[in-house]
Parts: sequence; C-alpha cells; structure tokens
Amino acid sequence: MRRLAAACALPLVLCIAHAGADDFGIDRLEMRAQLTPQRYTTLSAELGAKINRIAVKEGEAFQAGQPLIEFDCTLQAAQLDKARAQQQSAENTYAGNQRLAELNSVGQVELRNSEAEVAKARADVAYLQATLQKCSIAAPFTGKVAEQKAREQQFVQPGQALLDIIDDSALELEFIVPSRWATWLKPGHKFQVRIDETGKTYPARILRVGAKADPVSQSVKAVAVIDGQYPELIAGMSGRILLSPKKK
Repeated sequence: MRRLAAACALPLVLCIAHAGADDFGIDRLEMRAQLTPQRYTTLSAELGAKINRIAVKEGEAFQAGQPLIEFDCTLQAAQLDKARAQQQSAENTYAGNQRLAELNSVGQVELRNSEAEVAKARADVAYLQATLQKCSIAAPFTGKVAEQKAREQQFVQPGQALLDIIDDSALELEFIVPSRWATWLKPGHKFQVRIDETGKTYPARILRVGAKADPVSQSVKAVAVIDGQYPELIAGMSGRILLSPKKK
C-alpha cells in the first residue's frame, strides 16, 4: 500500500500529500489550495468626516467607478466658497495695483505682494477642491463587498478602514510544488481542481510560478486561475489539485 506523508507550508496552502509513485514510477503530489480573488483591497477614509451613505452592503456587487461611500462635506464646501471669495478679492486688488503701477502710483513691493496673495488664494482653492473630491469614494474595479467595517452616520478619521472589496471575476489558486518542477511547470499548463464545498471539478491553468525556491522544503509557490465563470465559487473555498510531472 502507498504511504502518505503530509507536509504543510505557506499561509494559503493547507497541505501537500505525497501519493507515492504511479505505475510508471512518476511521483505525484496531491495538493490542497484555497481560492483567492485576483484583486482585493481595503477602502479607507482620506479625511475626517461623517459618512452620509454607503451604497453597497456585504456580499453585494458593484461596477468600476461606482460611488460606494459618500461623506458629509458641508464644512469643506463652505470653506471652498470662502476661499473662492478671497481669491476674487485678491485678484481685484492685484488688478488695481497693476493699473496704479502703470501710473507710477504704487510701489513694486506692494504690487508683488498683491500678486503673491493671488497665488496663495488660488492654492487654497485648489487644496479645498482636492479635498472635496475625497468626499466620495468610487470603486477602483468591478467586484463585491467582502466586509463592511463602518456604518452610515458614523464619524471616521483619516486612514480608518471602511470596506473590504474583492474582484471575484477570476479566482486564483495558490499552492506549492517541488522546486524541480519549475523546469516544466509553465504558465498555461492545464489541470483540474476539485472544490470541497461544491464537490465539483473545475478546469484551471497555471498563471505564474514563484521566482525563488525554499531551500529547506525544496518547494516553490505556484499560482493558477480557474478557467471560466462559476457563480457557485467564492473566495475562501478550498480543494484538491493533482499534478503529475511531465515525462521526459
């Protein structure tokens, strides 16, 4: 009978079982791997403000560019109106000093100071316009909400996490293989994966193989992608893949 020896490595890879040799003397490895989204991120607040609206809830889908979170920026809008009025005042003063300078009725220092006040007022307006753009957070890609970390009407601080979002349009598999396999396991290599939660087998292909091998376990990380769209699959599910080395 074949003897199974388990060896575990990497956070996302649960275990590798050595299944011995097949009838042709070729070693086979049965690997467990976990489904992960290709892209994921945590959206955070860029300013201190109260959340007016969260457009999506946990598990809901969204499109790239869709506003996901809107803040109450009444104060910032009022500050922008004030800055624009100050800019207009500074520009009027500078225009008047320019006319007086043509008549030699104002000094160059006063003229340059009024010019500097215009530049300062314009900078204040630009700063507040940039701030107001942060009052709405749009989706950087199409995906779903994995976790909601804040609630409407809650006051948040800059840098506070608000939403965990994922792009589940293509799910990846991460696992480890013997480093000697790197000579033939190349992007595009196809295989099958059986997901425990669904009990079904799905086609997959290698995306990339790690650039550095672990000298202790003599293994290297490989990343594959599920080929096709399967609504029943979600990130976090796990399964078994079976790869056999190519014959020389």
